[in-house]
Amino acid sequence: MLQTEYEFTLPKGYIDVHGTLHKSGTMRLATAADEILPLRDPRVQQNAAYITVILLSRVITKLGSLPAVDTKVIESLFSMDLAFLQDLYQRINHENAPEYPAVCPKCGEKITVPINFTMAE
Repeated sequence: MLQTEYEFTLPKGYIDVHGTLHKSGTMRLATAADEILPLRDPRVQQNAAYITVILLSRVITKLGSLPAVDTKVIESLFSMDLAFLQDLYQRINHENAPEYPAVCPKCGEKITVPINFTMAE
């Protein structure tokens, strides 16, 4: 069975307006819409880095006892927690990246090289 949700524990945790610390949460696999629709958002058009905030707010289904996770919650995370969630997102959504066989130009050894569709060269 395909795993579609992943539990996590933030290194620092999110502190809400009442001072409650929220560390445990759940992230689901991203859909095509999760990655495409934020591109239309004016905040992303003004600052491309904001796509991370929107993506994470769409795929984090639970954080502590919060009723919902929105962009304001993601914006308020400690930088260590944001980096942790970005890494988790990459690992669960790109864990089986396509590869192609290649030959090392220096030593001639046969290798496999991952295809990264997100990096422009």
